[in-house]
Amino acid sequence: MMTAALNAAEVSAKLPPRRQRNNTMAFKLHNTLTRQLAELRPGEPGHVRFYTCGPTVYNFAHIGNFRAYIFEDLLRRYLKFRGFRVTQVMNLTDVDDKTIRSSREQGLPLRQFTKKYIDAFFEDLAVLRVERAEHYPAATDHVPEMIALIQTLLDKGVGYKSDDGSIYFSIAKFPSYGKLAHLDMTGLRSGARVAQDEYEKESAADFALWKAWDEKDGAVVWDAPWGRGRPGWHIECSAMSMKYLGQSFDLHTGGVDNIFPHHEDEIAQSEAATGQPFVKYWMHCAHLVVDGKKMSKSLGNFFTLRDLLDKGYSGREIRYELLATHYRQSLNFTFTALDAARAALGRLDEFSDRLRTIAGVADPDHHLPAWAQQALDAFTAALDEDLNISAALAALFDMITAGNRAMNEKTLNAAGASTVLGLLKRFDSVLGFLQPEQQQADADALALLEQRQAARKAKNWPESDRIRDELKKRGWVIQDTAQGPKLKKM
Repeated sequence: MMTAALNAAEVSAKLPPRRQRNNTMAFKLHNTLTRQLAELRPGEPGHVRFYTCGPTVYNFAHIGNFRAYIFEDLLRRYLKFRGFRVTQVMNLTDVDDKTIRSSREQGLPLRQFTKKYIDAFFEDLAVLRVERAEHYPAATDHVPEMIALIQTLLDKGVGYKSDDGSIYFSIAKFPSYGKLAHLDMTGLRSGARVAQDEYEKESAADFALWKAWDEKDGAVVWDAPWGRGRPGWHIECSAMSMKYLGQSFDLHTGGVDNIFPHHEDEIAQSEAATGQPFVKYWMHCAHLVVDGKKMSKSLGNFFTLRDLLDKGYSGREIRYELLATHYRQSLNFTFTALDAARAALGRLDEFSDRLRTIAGVADPDHHLPAWAQQALDAFTAALDEDLNISAALAALFDMITAGNRAMNEKTLNAAGASTVLGLLKRFDSVLGFLQPEQQQADADALALLEQRQAARKAKNWPESDRIRDELKKRGWVIQDTAQGPKLKKM
């Protein structure tokens, strides 16, 4: 019996300490391939090329999916913060067993069916403030590249045609198969084949590169030199990643559930075709669970982003919750934690508002206060150690404590406040949740604010209180600033 040596517990093993300075100022990541921390050294100095496994667009993405996409967004943003140029590719799997089955159930052509969920995916990314990748190739637009790659594998003798016309990859002819998942191959049944796109860890066997057409595929079919059919799931990512990033590139990410079989199969078919190392570094995030249990529709704990928005949470709050746990630790998602995220963001907003009330014109020559410089150093050192987000957030909130103390003691001047605001902006380029939601008061709310001001001038305190309460019912609180009263969304 084969076993995959990696699981969520192993992924979270040897997590970086809460605070650890990195004196070399090198970004280190945990490489799934070696199970060790390694300094990131891209093939092209200063330029990181990386591939992320994107959604299979047969339904709305759920919060477990977005846990992975937000981890990858943190990685992307931090690479840019550290001065790297980034080329990121995220695929859109719009043809596989699931998309074909679901489109036929709804009686829709495949492209028409998947377009709804592709559009929804990009809408959800915007709500969660996920930066756009440079490329989003759809599988159906790259079938010629997949056919060419399969032909190369056939020519090299590692691909073969089965009796039904499908093309399979012979893992017996790729001796290093299993190196990413650390598989024990002693129990392999030679020649066993798996036709479906996804299969269990114990089912390692020859996998489908091309599936001969049958009636279940309906109108989803392409012509290839060896016969009509469609590509298997695994070949899609190899063909698209190598088209946009080259035969060898720096970094590949995904969830732990992608390690085997998907990423293992990607390595095998890519390296067998090119004779070159496929990817230097692999990063995988652990699972998300809800209230300590695996997310499941039958348990009633399955949530899409839209489900959470309908419950009154903002994309900013959801992003904070999905980001705040180290990517190699299992994330236990709870509504209590979402409420805590809301409170934490409120504290951040109050600090920013205090800074703005005293900030003057920004002075580029003004140094950060010592407590802010310490926060920047700790923030960077934490993320340099395999994206240690818990330590990075601790540095941020330590800065808030020190900054509030400085403002209470009136030791922070206008220029200093401006530099700290600039630092928060730099932090937000990585975190993506420091900027409040851009919500403008409607005309009715603004009219009520003016009426309250008039009541206060007339010393009509009952009327002033009544209007304040009415605004509160509508979701607005009044903040007194140097520029006069302002409305802020609750």
